[in-house]
Amino acid sequence: MTGKNYIPTEKIADFVDSILVVENNDVKKPFSLPLFANGKPTLLFQTTKGTIKSSSNYLTLFGQTILPEQITFAENFTLIAFFFKPFALTTLFGFSAQDLTDNPINLNLIQPPNASLLQEKLLNSKTVDEMVAILDDFIFTLTTKIKTDNKLIKYATNLIAENPSKEILKKVQDELYVTERTFQRMFEDKVGLSPNQYRRIAQFNSAFQQLNQHQFKLFSDIAFNNVYADQSHFIRAFKEFTNMTPKEYLKLGKGE
Repeated sequence: MTGKNYIPTEKIADFVDSILVVENNDVKKPFSLPLFANGKPTLLFQTTKGTIKSSSNYLTLFGQTILPEQITFAENFTLIAFFFKPFALTTLFGFSAQDLTDNPINLNLIQPPNASLLQEKLLNSKTVDEMVAILDDFIFTLTTKIKTDNKLIKYATNLIAENPSKEILKKVQDELYVTERTFQRMFEDKVGLSPNQYRRIAQFNSAFQQLNQHQFKLFSDIAFNNVYADQSHFIRAFKEFTNMTPKEYLKLGKGE
């Protein structure tokens, strides 16, 4: 299995955070990829149908993921994930982000004609670069139809992701000059999470990246760097979002 990161083109960079391509041409038995919380809604395409929550399709739109999930393949596949900015789901697709929290949906169910054409183009593509370009154009088309202002939620999510401490929520709320209730509603509608849920996921994702990159000697280093109270607090949070401890996750990566 191989993985490659693509940088979003300038025309969609305000809405797409990153792009990941995963290929596995050696699937001999059902193969599952874990899907963990990262604070980013996602558009997922696979060249063969992947099964998520008993639903099997080629194009899946994810809102926020809180509970750990997985996608399972029965044959070789190429998977392309466009990870959106936290606020992009409502902005691009026009409905409350909360509707898709822990509830991924077949894109064909919400955009039947456009998604059907998109799926046909992708399945007939011969290269990964061509697929990425087609998805890029599709998202750019969505950006040309935007009618909502996302400046406030973009500012708020950026600040929280940069410093996901408990104190940041009050600071951001005060800087936006909004009430606690308005702040809560804005996040639930635009992000699909409460401000504190988003903060906790941003905190976990930062720690998760540090763990994946092996930038630590002890788990307490990760806890300290990501403003957890202590190592035990970090391990509890990690298990909440992955259903495994950091040690179990690292063993999984080694095939143990």
